[in-house]
Amino acid sequence: MRYYLGIDIGTYESKGALVDSDGQIVATASQSHRMQVPRPGWAEHDADRDWWGDFVTISRSLLSQSRVDPAHIRAIGPSGIGPCMLPVDEAGTPLMNAVLYGVDTRAVQEIEELTKTIGIERLLSECGNSLTSQSVGPKILWLKRNRPELFARTHKILNSSSFLVHKLTGRFTTDHYTACGSTPLYSAERLTWDDSYADLITGPERLPDLLWTTDVAGTVTPAAAEATGLAAGTPVITGTVDAAAEAVSVGVLGPGEMMIMYGSTIFIIMLTAERVRDPRLWYSPWLFEGQHACMSGLATSGTLTHWFRERFAGELDPASAVETLAREAAQSPAGSHGLIVLPYFSGERTPIHDPHAKGVIFGLDLTHSRADIYRAFLEGIAYGVNHIVETYAEAGQKPTAIEAVGGGTKNQVWSQAVSDITGDEQTIRSRTIGASYGNAFLAAVAIGDVQREDIRRWNPVERTIEPDRSLASVYSRQFNIYKRLYAQTKDLMAEISG
Repeated sequence: MRYYLGIDIGTYESKGALVDSDGQIVATASQSHRMQVPRPGWAEHDADRDWWGDFVTISRSLLSQSRVDPAHIRAIGPSGIGPCMLPVDEAGTPLMNAVLYGVDTRAVQEIEELTKTIGIERLLSECGNSLTSQSVGPKILWLKRNRPELFARTHKILNSSSFLVHKLTGRFTTDHYTACGSTPLYSAERLTWDDSYADLITGPERLPDLLWTTDVAGTVTPAAAEATGLAAGTPVITGTVDAAAEAVSVGVLGPGEMMIMYGSTIFIIMLTAERVRDPRLWYSPWLFEGQHACMSGLATSGTLTHWFRERFAGELDPASAVETLAREAAQSPAGSHGLIVLPYFSGERTPIHDPHAKGVIFGLDLTHSRADIYRAFLEGIAYGVNHIVETYAEAGQKPTAIEAVGGGTKNQVWSQAVSDITGDEQTIRSRTIGASYGNAFLAAVAIGDVQREDIRRWNPVERTIEPDRSLASVYSRQFNIYKRLYAQTKDLMAEISG
């Protein structure tokens, strides 16, 4: 039997899957870690401990559980959160904690200055994206300004998947999909690093080699084999960002097909027939040459429900708290007895791109229960998703099919609210483990053992979530209030942020 290994590094948890040639999951493993928030607006991981440490632990766990001979693993696929910013020295040793994706908003000043210097039209034309907290370029400029001695020692600036690939193979690489998050350093027009900003930010010499996601970056070195238990010489693909691997895992293959990933954040990917140039959304070449993707995401989703559990349901058994709160929320009616939540607890990404945005719980009175408030949190995230789907439609990209994936799909109140509020059906595949499964499939594609279309054979449809049309008037009214709340409180939020 042939096997494929996929491991994904998440915001709070890493997951791995060992998959056979029929797409059956032979073993799974996970490892938790914490996101460090040393200052408001900062979000970091210890790359050696959280990224590589998790990879090693999960790899050894999968091999131990399955008793599969490592020599029978045909290829390895890594992925991780992104886009991130991790400076390393010539040996690939991290020089500081990794600065995470859009939830880290430290480079607000650099975003504003670079946007003014470069101009929004040039950014959209050449890079495919405006500058937001999701962009790596401003964070590198922040590093250059605030830690100049460290910057001078920086050999390469990596993301999560490229760090794993280097630890496994010794090579510094990244895929085009991930690289496009390095705005303004990546040219979406020419599919290459842009040396125009060498003096302003940094030059291509500090950036990893560009490959496509399923290109084989190298093979497992003897040192990596000893650490992970894998066989030296096993092919390692370039890999990608976790959300892209998740989209692959549920069969997103062609234009108009969308994935909604219910994780620590909501992340949405839709494949498009051509480049989409809209400052409210993100663009990247897709994992395979000649394809395009349009992305979006909320800053807090699963992170917000996690926060709620810790602060307001601490007496519940941690093992069953999620299920208990979901049952409570199901007893509250659609609309949460008039409560509306703006889920901007870490600022917000698309479509408003406002790092100063603040969370709001609107409409409280003494009759409201914890169930109402928790349901309002879930509906607030769903309103955020609807705001994004509405933005896609305004950009001429209304989805033709929506695939849902991630741990949040198990929360029926949450996933049903998304369908009820957007009015769209969502498809749930039989395997929702997510990116690690997609990584294993991409590894199989890379060495020619399967074709891209085979993912729908590997992972067939299990069920669909149909919108309840009878709730349209309730949710339409509250969604309009949701948008007006942000517009009317924006200045106050910025003032609170200082």
